[in-house]
Amino acid sequence: MGFLKREVTTTTNPTSKFLEWKSNNKSFSYYDKEAKQNVEVKLPLTFIVLEEYHKISGFSDSDQTGIYSNEVLQIGAEEMEVKTFKGRIISKGLYKDIKGAVNSAGGNYHKSIYAVTKEGELINISLKGAAVSKWSKLVEKGAWKRLSDEWISIESAEDHKKGMVKYSTPNFVFNTSLSDAEFKMVEAKAAELENYLTTYFAKDVVVEDVAELDGVEALESLDF
Repeated sequence: MGFLKREVTTTTNPTSKFLEWKSNNKSFSYYDKEAKQNVEVKLPLTFIVLEEYHKISGFSDSDQTGIYSNEVLQIGAEEMEVKTFKGRIISKGLYKDIKGAVNSAGGNYHKSIYAVTKEGELINISLKGAAVSKWSKLVEKGAWKRLSDEWISIESAEDHKKGMVKYSTPNFVFNTSLSDAEFKMVEAKAAELENYLTTYFAKDVVVEDVAELDGVEALESLDF
């Protein structure tokens, strides 16, 4: 995206919150490790994208625990190793080759977006299913080039219905360009993330801040 250079290394993940879209609430949520509970993050949310990755998350009924994978930048060229939190390897390989096995085990594709909020907080936004499609529409036809210079805002959600199931997706819109002061702030946060990711990709470590899924979250692992 223009901000990350991946030169210096560190093993501490500077990302403060890992947000997931909660369709029923039309808001985001993250797991607070100290409080040991999910915390709701209501709209609006404004952020600028540092980088986009691909990962697998979900819930294993057989192991009764969460499913996760390493993050990859190029999903068509980099292998993913999908595991349960109990250590069982579900599958390893290119996503197109392991998709069937991963889906059968309870795993789903997620887009992993590292971003900085207007308040200067480094966050990760995890999107799946229809929310990924909504994001793709935002950046289609060359609009992705605007990501390195413009804030993205989510101020509302769109309601959908598939059969008897009702769900929602966030409405992404481009906001204003970064001021000089904002650019310096984002650049500094990007440097923190880049230092960590250099180690992450060099050692293939697991992001420590992934919260183990419970039964309720498993129900929300549907494509929409």
